[in-house]
Amino acid sequence: MSHTSRQKDKLIARVRRIKGQLEGIERALDSDAACVEVLRQIASVRGAVNGLTAEVMEDHLRQHVLAVETDRERNQGGEEMIEVIRAYMK
Repeated sequence: MSHTSRQKDKLIARVRRIKGQLEGIERALDSDAACVEVLRQIASVRGAVNGLTAEVMEDHLRQHVLAVETDRERNQGGEEMIEVIRAYMK
């Protein structure tokens, strides 16, 4: 079982909040809100996405690197994390 399955409800709730924030940005743009307000909302979404990313990354490291039984599993989990970090940093 994936660690995201164990926390599925919590993660989905975070995604739904982010979706609501994105819809708020769309409404602000549609209503010609001030640039500074739109930028604040964008920054808020960015922070929420970064928080979600950090949580899933941490869970991956704990479950697929630190808590595994074999070096092979540890190496695989570490390599997966490296791939994600490289993609995230682009």
